[in-house]
Amino acid sequence: MPRKAHDEDTPMRVESPQSDSWGLPMDARDKERLKEIEKAKDHVSASAYSSFMKQIPGKNNEEIESDTDEEESEVSGSGDGEEEEDMSWISWFCSLRGNEFFCEVDEDYIQDDFNLCGLSSQVPYYDYALDLILDTDSSHGETFTEEQNELVESAAEMLYGLIHSRYILTSRGLSVMLEKYKNYDFGRCPRVYCQGQPCVPVGQSDVPRGNVDGAYFGTTFPHLFLMTYSHLKPPKPSQQYVPRVFGFKLHKPKST
Repeated sequence: MPRKAHDEDTPMRVESPQSDSWGLPMDARDKERLKEIEKAKDHVSASAYSSFMKQIPGKNNEEIESDTDEEESEVSGSGDGEEEEDMSWISWFCSLRGNEFFCEVDEDYIQDDFNLCGLSSQVPYYDYALDLILDTDSSHGETFTEEQNELVESAAEMLYGLIHSRYILTSRGLSVMLEKYKNYDFGRCPRVYCQGQPCVPVGQSDVPRGNVDGAYFGTTFPHLFLMTYSHLKPPKPSQQYVPRVFGFKLHKPKST
């Protein structure tokens, strides 16, 4: 019996074999293997995952390296998060931008009540702020509002600054600040004739919140620092600035 001719107006339907995302035909066995590999991706390291992916036909080296790089970035990202969680409050605070002048105060020094004498009357939320600095578990986070928690954090920063001004006057604190001085953490003098002389922080007041007070370093530190390490005292400049007008020195009026 003659076969019926196909209608020209009806397009022929051609079914292609089921393929994977790389355009290669896949059978049931390949599908099962792919599922196992994708599951293993979440539980193995990036290197092991790379070896798994090499078993798939049509997966080139560039795609494997790309997947491996993404996996490694995820692993490194999670590692950074763990490091942040493991970082103490003191280390975190000193690492903030703008806090480069601060040194890390030893927790043993902070735990000694004698060293904190008189600070409880200057800092609000003193006990909670101290717990925050020492990473001591406290239940205040559950009962305080968000605004109160912000006040505690602000109080902790203030308390640490006042503790810091006392700590840097101790022998241990002076030695830590000496290292920062040698590393030019406090900057250099911009004056030409000072020839890049390293600077030390100084406060004009020991009471916080007074204009530019520098209370977190205090009025004593720079003088005690240079007395302790007298060899660091900068020499007098070898040159002095001479004011001139059109190249001529200014005439000094005679004193009467």
